Amino acid sequence: MISVCIIVKDEEENIKICLDNLAKLEYEIIVIDTGSTDNTKSIARQYTDKVYDFKWCDDFSAARNYAIERSTKEYILMVDSDEFLIDFHKQELETLLLRNPRSVGRIHRNNIFVRNNMEYSGKELVNRLFPKKYYRYSGKIHEQIVSFSEEEYPTYQVPLYFDHVGYNGDESDRKKKAQRNIQMLLKSLSEEEDDPYTLYQLGKGYYFQEDYKEAADYFGRALGYDLNPKLEYVIDMVEMYGYSLINSNQLEHALLMENVYEEFSHSADFVYMMGFIYMNCGMFQEAIREFIKVSKYKECKVLGVNSYLALYNVGAIYECIGDKEKAINYYKQCGSYKPAKDGIVRLEM
Repeated sequence: MISVCIIVKDEEENIKICLDNLAKLEYEIIVIDTGSTDNTKSIARQYTDKVYDFKWCDDFSAARNYAIERSTKEYILMVDSDEFLIDFHKQELETLLLRNPRSVGRIHRNNIFVRNNMEYSGKELVNRLFPKKYYRYSGKIHEQIVSFSEEEYPTYQVPLYFDHVGYNGDESDRKKKAQRNIQMLLKSLSEEEDDPYTLYQLGKGYYFQEDYKEAADYFGRALGYDLNPKLEYVIDMVEMYGYSLINSNQLEHALLMENVYEEFSHSADFVYMMGFIYMNCGMFQEAIREFIKVSKYKECKVLGVNSYLALYNVGAIYECIGDKEKAINYYKQCGSYKPAKDGIVRLEM
């Protein structure tokens, strides 16, 4: 019923864990290697005899479409080697496939990363499961599923849950990967007219390189288009744009995010970002209002945004303005969050 397709290159650190977990699904596994020089292929062959070479041509869609060509099943589940299946419901999955024969399934992905010795995680839905009869990949980098008819397609959530560790690794590795993506995206942009999604991905590349001024410029260009505010990448871009403006000290521009508050305030992460903007602008009462508001939201993408991170910032503001009692009160609501525990110790000395 399903072929699981994976594109790899020098992934010996991740591929065993990835395939160990995927093997539990008992579906066909297709591995496309784009030039590994480590033990990736030999490890992959322990799980499947369908390991193929593909000459890299700076085109991720070409590699993914080659994987689809090599598959023998009706449906494709595209997985990256740094995505580890942690939970699934196979019977429900196959029932959903039969109910949605021409739609695209969205997996649940939890992005795990460590910054400044603190672990963070952010949840998202990603289009990954589809009938190969109707779909292919398009785009040399940050490729997307497109229908052969080029029409918009319906999506639905599938009970496949992954941890994604691709944003981890040391700083030099992250920046090297971001630079590779940036060069490919700039080439793509030079060959075609400006595309808001490509501009968004360029901004994201510079963001992960911590070049926030350049990131803000590209996000700003993309947001100059008439975009649907309900699209997930647009929501994500608006939030990253706000942080890029803060981190590049463009605080006056960051405050202009108030103009789109009504459109995006359904997102806990956006409301948290607004609180962060106000806090950096010294508008403490407005910041407290937003952080307390977001602490009432039930769902968020980045873990802690609607709980301990927001409450910690309220405590930090009260500590900053000299209200120890309120600061300690909010720090105590942050549970085991270490900066908050340190704040309590500091104030109770």
